[in-house]
Amino acid sequence: MFEIPEVETVRRDLDRDLVGKKVKDAEAMSMKTLGRYKNRKAFTSQLEGMKITGVERKGLYITIVLDGDSTLVVDLGSTGSLRRHANKDAVDGDTEIVITFTQHGQLRLLDSKSSAQAFVVDTDALADELPELDGYGLDPVDEPVSWTAFGRTLLQHQTKLKTLITDSSFVIGIGDIYADEILFHAGLRHDRLSDSLSSQEIRRLHRAVVGTLHDAIKYRGTSVDDRLFIGPFGQPGEYGEHLEVWGKHGDLSGRSRLPIQRVKFGGSWTYYCDTQV
Repeated sequence: MFEIPEVETVRRDLDRDLVGKKVKDAEAMSMKTLGRYKNRKAFTSQLEGMKITGVERKGLYITIVLDGDSTLVVDLGSTGSLRRHANKDAVDGDTEIVITFTQHGQLRLLDSKSSAQAFVVDTDALADELPELDGYGLDPVDEPVSWTAFGRTLLQHQTKLKTLITDSSFVIGIGDIYADEILFHAGLRHDRLSDSLSSQEIRRLHRAVVGTLHDAIKYRGTSVDDRLFIGPFGQPGEYGEHLEVWGKHGDLSGRSRLPIQRVKFGGSWTYYCDTQV
């Protein structure tokens, strides 16, 4: 799945670009991304004539707020991509939804493997339509959290660190890539128990969570062979060039000059340096 830096990159781009634009018409190429609907017209008719008043992020959902008290919700999944296009641009074969504005082109949802979903809900009913939002934990990008508050929540668990920081009920939007990078920067092993950390180690982990996520957003997310990410204006995420350990098994660590290790953990590869304790 895409992680918080990729989704936040999309949100920021679209919020700067789409607010004030009015939908002329919408077209759905198939039902692949419309799992909540019985037919395509039921979806597209909810968009036509609407003006965009804001673009927000709720966890890993993009929420495009419309006048008329409704919201377009987009879940990018692991292969979805929201792209801005001119009306005359050729339509990619992976295109599922095309939203045409009265001025300034189109917004298209592309999805190569049908992992994305889109639907419109009443804005006031958003929490009811997405009940999982109520179970989300900390969002260090949307709302700054102190290291002490972070530490209090952390110490309530007796869980291996990578398992905990990839649990959305503790902190949202962190998957394998950023978890490995965060733990490297914090100098902590993936299998260290969360309630064994000292105050200094909690500070380091907090700083690594916040710093890694904000750095990744600065470089517009991570695009790697296993998970390509392209932003709304066609640019791939560039944080892959700054990864220290993820996907670098056998390369020399920038910290120890020893080969980066990997081990199966929770069903996927975890990458780490021998200096992590």
